[in-house]
Amino acid sequence: MPGSHLHPMLLVALLLLVAPPSHAQTQRIESSAQRVTLVELFTSEGCSSCPPADRWLSALEDDPRLWQRIVPLAFHVDYWDHIGWPDRFASPAHSARQREHARRGGLGSVYTPGFVVHGEEWRGWFRTPVLTLEHPPPAGIITLEVDRAANGVRASFVAAARVAQPLELHLAVLGSGLVTEVSSGENAGRSLRHGFVVLGYSRSDMAGASPRFAAAATMPAARHHAPRLALAAWVSARGEPAPLQAAGGWLE
Repeated sequence: MPGSHLHPMLLVALLLLVAPPSHAQTQRIESSAQRVTLVELFTSEGCSSCPPADRWLSALEDDPRLWQRIVPLAFHVDYWDHIGWPDRFASPAHSARQREHARRGGLGSVYTPGFVVHGEEWRGWFRTPVLTLEHPPPAGIITLEVDRAANGVRASFVAAARVAQPLELHLAVLGSGLVTEVSSGENAGRSLRHGFVVLGYSRSDMAGASPRFAAAATMPAARHHAPRLALAAWVSARGEPAPLQAAGGWLE
């Protein structure tokens, strides 16, 4: 009816119930109730100091904490493309995210390789590249229903504590097992191997009211083929880069 408004909790229920996907086509990804740490690497194939950071991030594929306690992402930035090698995985949106971290105080400056661990700069990698996590606090549960046939994702978030701000859902399709033969620039002659590369990224508003939120979104399109794909998701206050909770998993 024109001029009518749905109650926020009713809207959440509708989002969760609309067009239920077939179980045969649906994959479920769910976070733990404790905080899952989002590990962001800002990198570039045109940066000679980045390959060690790329290798370190790729090695998290064998870390037993993967997806349960950590969700890694490699955002390839575009601001080094002019120095002799255009990074095929780079995007202005990735550079904008790094600058947003800096504006919000999560980074002291914009540089590569640069690590942001759950919204905060991590310079410890340059001294001792070991990711030590403290006992995680409760954060709430993210649940994703991924329908590859319909190219859709239905997400819900049940927060562990009251959330006053509107929330956003971030989705990133990640590619692993990627190789680039670099023929010019600072890494000329090198064969670069990458994991957890952000190949597609989107963000959308979540409906609902604390503690329950939901969203229905289109799966971000992967801009390149990769031998192995994963989906990462995180929830943040609207307009804030720092996550409240994260989830991820390999795509079947």
